[in-house]
Amino acid sequence: MTLAVLGAGPAGAGAAFQAARRKLGRTVVLEQRDGPGGNAGSFDLEGLRVDYGSHRLHPACDARVLADITALLGDDLRIRPRHGRILLRNSWIHFPLQALDLALHLPKSFLIGSAADIVRKRFVKKPVDESFASVLEAGLGRTICRDFYFPFARKLWGLDPMHLSPVQAQRRVSANTPGRMLRKLKRAGTGRFYYPQRGYGQIFERLHEEAAIQGAEFLFGSKVTGMAHDGRRVSRICYEQSGSSGTVDCDFVLSTLPINLLARSMRPQAPVEVLEAAGGMSFRAMILIYLVLDQDRFSEYDAHYFPEERFPISRLSEPKNYSGVSEPRGRTALCAELPCDTASSAWNMSDADLGDLVRDVLRDAGIPLRASIRKVVTRRLAQAYPIYKRGFEVPLAQVDDWLGQFENLVTFGRQGLFAHDNAHHALYMAYCAVDCMESNGKFQWARWKKFRHEFESHVVED
Repeated sequence: MTLAVLGAGPAGAGAAFQAARRKLGRTVVLEQRDGPGGNAGSFDLEGLRVDYGSHRLHPACDARVLADITALLGDDLRIRPRHGRILLRNSWIHFPLQALDLALHLPKSFLIGSAADIVRKRFVKKPVDESFASVLEAGLGRTICRDFYFPFARKLWGLDPMHLSPVQAQRRVSANTPGRMLRKLKRAGTGRFYYPQRGYGQIFERLHEEAAIQGAEFLFGSKVTGMAHDGRRVSRICYEQSGSSGTVDCDFVLSTLPINLLARSMRPQAPVEVLEAAGGMSFRAMILIYLVLDQDRFSEYDAHYFPEERFPISRLSEPKNYSGVSEPRGRTALCAELPCDTASSAWNMSDADLGDLVRDVLRDAGIPLRASIRKVVTRRLAQAYPIYKRGFEVPLAQVDDWLGQFENLVTFGRQGLFAHDNAHHALYMAYCAVDCMESNGKFQWARWKKFRHEFESHVVED
């Protein structure tokens, strides 16, 4: 049997590792980038190891997945304390939230407004026509929503909260009621995460290395251009690599490609109504702006969050403070995240102008740069976040149902299921998908259906 795995991000790398370890046959992985990890990968920059944005391995990771990662990375996998902060009404609040810090640093008007909202909540009727805005406002009150969640939502997803699905609130905001927020406050002192010494991408580099040792083949720099099928089974994957065309004949396909792109890749083409549904699904883009500074560290914090719309960036992270490494001396890097659309003017800004934008944001936020900028580098992610517009379930179900007719094709992962999930969720999906495969090439669809139902309960870990 030849198993084709499309994509070598967290889900694809995890699936290749599991399939190769189980000796399910020939495993061939096609990845457009030049290495594993996808948007959760890492790369070298001026002697520093940096990630594609801010990533952590949460303790909520499935036990079996975590055990494998621990075995693969050994002492390189470290337990690190969380130490971030949020800028709210010109005050810095520790993140994860801490009760004493909130009492000391939150503006009194915000505290009074939030308390009044809890009392007012008892008399507010549940809205009939739900949205991201109505669900969160009913759960948390106006003050928290209008000062924090709503401007952050407009920045992250480019839509007014009223136009976002209530599912966005349920899947993306873990503390969406006062009770859940209080429980998070009680756990604040245990805020820890796992992080590899050589960046988050080291997890997927090791999965790739071990999968290759077990016989998996990786075709990096390979862009999928088409998938031949007979209406029932996929038989061949077409791809381009270094200007040349190639094909992989396959018996089964595990795809982590964006689900709408997967539907558009089928040959013969999907029905017009399916293609129209695929065109109605959208992703939010992200520009990652890296500033290499001539100093040991910029601050003590691993991440700074900027929910207010007056600041175009949403988060600033410092990789050295994630890993805890001290080398190289006299040099650090910052990674600023700028959500945008690929059709926006920001998408086409020069690296120098984007570096100036970050410098100005930090100045206006009261944390100006004190050291010279050695270098500015950017990375552009065209598909960073699925956008859950109200009614998104209809086109998603239409595309998913049509792809579900193929008896040897499974789509999974963050982009493959259009899901707001963490990387550890994507890895769990990969393990579940391979668990459903039998050595004779058959797939346990009833079991997969149960897993799919379980995936819907995933909530993003902040």
